[in-house]
Amino acid sequence: MPILETDKLTRCFGALRAVDALTLSVEAGEVFGLLGPNGAGKTTLIKMLTTLLPPTSGRAVVGGFDVVRRAAQVRRIIGYVPQMLSADGTLTGYENLLIFAKLYDLPRAGRVARVREALGMMGLTEAADKMVHTYSGGMIRRLEIAQSMIHEPRVLFLDEPTIGLDPLARQAVWDRIAHLKTQFGTTILLTTHYMDEAESLCGRVAIMHQGSVRVVGSPEEMKSSLGANGGTMEEVFAHYAGAGAETKLESGTSYRETSRTRRTARRLG
Repeated sequence: MPILETDKLTRCFGALRAVDALTLSVEAGEVFGLLGPNGAGKTTLIKMLTTLLPPTSGRAVVGGFDVVRRAAQVRRIIGYVPQMLSADGTLTGYENLLIFAKLYDLPRAGRVARVREALGMMGLTEAADKMVHTYSGGMIRRLEIAQSMIHEPRVLFLDEPTIGLDPLARQAVWDRIAHLKTQFGTTILLTTHYMDEAESLCGRVAIMHQGSVRVVGSPEEMKSSLGANGGTMEEVFAHYAGAGAETKLESGTSYRETSRTRRTARRLG
């Protein structure tokens, strides 16, 4: 049964249709990936689904709640890890999680136990009392996931969860994401530019281009769609999200997007 559905969901910024009449369905308990070039509308879509940005038109439902009419109920059942820093480097890992436990109004009697459980789940028990500014990039990302999971959300949104991480740190985050799915049945929707990440973690992926979904399916189905001999996910991406050569040369990120990505990579690296 779908836990997340959109129907002709649209977001415009002036004349720009960042998300264009997008219809999508995500099943409960699956890890679903959103792929697409910068500017495809992935982050705008996540911001609408997490109630941070109102749709221009169309409808989205998360956990049975309309993201506009019942935004407060949506916020109670979701977790969100943005690209930008969401952990306070001047506090310890334990203190960061305790603040989130209070923000989510977890019962006072069970807060400490829940924080310790979240630290253990993310492999951060030994670093719990260390200042976050001393953490590695992978540890920071795992702490941010722990923050978003402290209230046991039904749906977790991860916006490029491993951007800027080295291969070992990426694998550690992958392991924790897989753990959330298998142990807790968490529905996870993530955006990524890494094709190996999508193939390793996601049961299904959607490839977006210019605000629309071009194709939805499992990585294997998508590779098979390229012909009898199949192809790689990189080839799938190029096939469905590509454009004419001239468009490709002009479709790079803006100065602002490039700056944001590099800041994120710097603080996680």
